[in-house]
Order: sequence, then structure tokens, then C-alpha cells
Amino acid sequence: MKYLFIVQGEGRGHMTQAMTLEKMLLRNGHEVVGIMVGTSATRKIPEFFLRSVSADVMEYTSMNFRPSHRNRKPNMFGTVLYNIFAFVRYFPSIRRIRRQILSSGADVVVNFYELLVGLTYMGHRLRVPCVSIGHQYLFLHRDFGIPLGKYPGHEGLNILSRINSYGSKKLLALSFNRMPDDMDRRIRVVPPLLRTEVLSLRNPDGSPGSGMSDGDYILGYMLNSGFSEDVLEWHARHPEISLKFFWDRWSEGQVKKIDDTLSFYLIDDKEFLKQMAGCRAYASTAGFESVCEAMYLGKPILMVPSHIEQEINAFDAKRNGAGISARRFDLSALLDFAENFMPNNEFVSWVQSSESLILKELTEGLL
Repeated sequence: MKYLFIVQGEGRGHMTQAMTLEKMLLRNGHEVVGIMVGTSATRKIPEFFLRSVSADVMEYTSMNFRPSHRNRKPNMFGTVLYNIFAFVRYFPSIRRIRRQILSSGADVVVNFYELLVGLTYMGHRLRVPCVSIGHQYLFLHRDFGIPLGKYPGHEGLNILSRINSYGSKKLLALSFNRMPDDMDRRIRVVPPLLRTEVLSLRNPDGSPGSGMSDGDYILGYMLNSGFSEDVLEWHARHPEISLKFFWDRWSEGQVKKIDDTLSFYLIDDKEFLKQMAGCRAYASTAGFESVCEAMYLGKPILMVPSHIEQEINAFDAKRNGAGISARRFDLSALLDFAENFMPNNEFVSWVQSSESLILKELTEGLL
């Protein structure tokens, strides 16, 4: 079968999922005829993604979070207001997505949480079936169990998920744990899509491989580089602890070395995974993909959510034993948690079943 990918360009997770799924499909005799990635003035396609995929990559202008003035959390009011007034700019992108779907010869469109895909299917009668994939679709599951009143704003996130998956035959909900499907809502619960390079760090029986170790440093990833203030403050009090943080501040170059025990790295997937495999513990802004990678490698995690989706990610990861959450990068709390941390071995076996389960959903019951 032939597949066309359309990927939201915000953050790292959707891109690594697309990279993983392309390789999975190619291994099993299928074809990816193209990959469309949404970009904006503040986000561009990382080099690691362009190097890692085989299909031609096409850009289009898409919606994007507007950063706060300190670049720590998205400015949600500004994001909504900006995109309402700028919406006319996205009409050419919708037309381009429609043309590409029709001209690519794809049998199936795979939507990695891109809003404009739902709007394309809403505005045009397209016979090519679409499958939407993302952790966010799990929040729509009747048994997910978000505590009432604890996460105000999740209703808006669920509305966004319903819009961007409009017209999809299936919603593949990436999950930290096994759950029954919610067939009434077209939701199939599947394991996370982790890269082969991550999976290969463990042996087939789930035991740690030779590439895994427990080093003497804390690894971190910040979608919003404004959180570096927290890291610098903590580092000033604890200069003896080695810290390696990844961010997307392109202007600082590949590596910004603060001193012998703190460096900031421009996001690069190969280097990030190498550092993940050998770290003592991991701190992040609770993006689903990197949390899954840390869980798979048995690393204790500190999650500092920067918006509602990440807050729910952190809630879900905590109840699956992954780690703790905080409002700031309090690395002391992470080190305390790491002392008595026990990895979730059931998660490892769940992840290792991903290829058979996801391929089944992408090849059966669509045409």
C-alpha cells in the first residue's frame, strides 16, 4: 500500500513518530509517497528529520504556538488570537494538502495531529481514507479518566483533536499502557511509536542491552528555551552535578558550553539518544515521545509541563510509574526520586509489540 504522511511541525515528537512509521512500513513492503511537514516563522524542519526519512519532504505553512515573552510556556490567548486573524494565510496550505492527497497516488493518508488535515477533509470530499495518530486521541477515550476540574482547558484540547481528526476512519491513540479500544469513537489503543534505534538498546527479551548505562549526568530537553533560566539557577547551586540539556535555540549553534558541567545542545536525534541511553536521570517539558523513550530505557523522569497537553501527559506518565512533575526544573527533586525508582517493565513489553499492532491498524479495514 502507498501512504502519504502529513506532520504537525511543532516539537520533536510527531516528527520522530513519522520517521519510525516510515521505516516500519518500508520494512514490510509498503511505500511512503511523500511527507508534508507544517512550518512557521518560528519553527523549521530539523536537519535530523531531513536526514532520517526516505520520502520527499514538502513544507507548508501551518498553525503554531505563540511563545510567551520569556519563551517558557506558549501564550495561549495570543496563539488563539493570532491564528484567528491569520487564518486566511492557511487557505493555500489546505489547497496544497488537498492537491497532494489527490496527486500522490496514496492509498491512505496518515495524519500526525495536523489541524489543517481535518479542515481539508471537512471542506472537500476526499475518497482517500485517513488515519490520525497521536497520544492526544487517548484523551477522548471514555476510560482515560482525566480528573474532573484538575486540568481546566482539556475540553478545548479535545475539541482540537476532534477537528484535526475529522474524516479519519481510525484514531490510533498512542498509550503508555494497554487499554481496550473505544470503537464508538473510532479509537484504537496502540503502543508508542519508538524508533528502531531506541528499541535496539534493549535485547529482544526486554533486558538492558550493551548500549545502556547509568551515567553520572542528568539529561534534559526543553521545547521552550526560556526554561534554561531554571537550569542555570540550579546549576549555580550544584556545579558538581553534570548537566546536558537539549533545546531548539538555533542562534547558539550546535553546542553552547557554559562550563565543565553544563552544556546546551541543539536538538539532534542521534546525539540525544546517545545521551539518553547513558544518563542518570531525565528532565523534560513532558513531551510524549521523549517521556516514552526515557521510560523504555528505564530512566527516572522529571516533567515540567509547558501547556495543557503536557500537563495531561505528565499525569498519565506519573500514574504509570514514570516519574514526578513540577512547575520548575527542580533537579534536586529528580535526584531524590531516582534513589528509589523502579522501572516499568510492562511498558517495555507493550512497546515491543508496537509493529504488529500498528501495521494491522494501517492495513486492515481502510479500503
